[in-house]
Amino acid sequence: MSTTPSPLPATPALPDASDEWLRLDQQICFRLHAASRAFNGVYRVVLKDLGLTYPQYLVMLALWEHGTLPVKKLGEHLRLDSGTLSPLLKRLETAGLVRRERSARDERSVEVRPTEEGEAMRRRAVEVPRRVLAATGFEIDEVRALSARLDALTAALDRAAAEGA
Repeated sequence: MSTTPSPLPATPALPDASDEWLRLDQQICFRLHAASRAFNGVYRVVLKDLGLTYPQYLVMLALWEHGTLPVKKLGEHLRLDSGTLSPLLKRLETAGLVRRERSARDERSVEVRPTEEGEAMRRRAVEVPRRVLAATGFEIDEVRALSARLDALTAALDRAAAEGA
């Protein structure tokens, strides 16, 4: 039985004035980029009390959720490569919030876990999502719907990239 790869979906036809689609304000990627930068601005203010940057906060969220993780797995959760993740972990370790150790099961693997101080920060961080939600002006159901759409978009783009777009 022969299996042939499924063809990529047909490129959708753009509505009439296709030059209009080359405008910056017509690019969904730019809208997502602008929203991401705006979120970073809000997080910068909200996270100031914790002394964390947004990427450091994401690391702590993953560790609070999963506990001890191999660096590789942590990178997968955060969609970060080791070149980006290693300096983040070094700064968090210097701040006393995480500890990195060679795995007892596999010496090639380094595991990361929150320290006692890192775990204590979790209680103070509980207000962060509430403050960010308030900054959006959205209701929780709107945020959940947007999150679902963004998850679907991410999955579609991952598939397209894997198939060579």
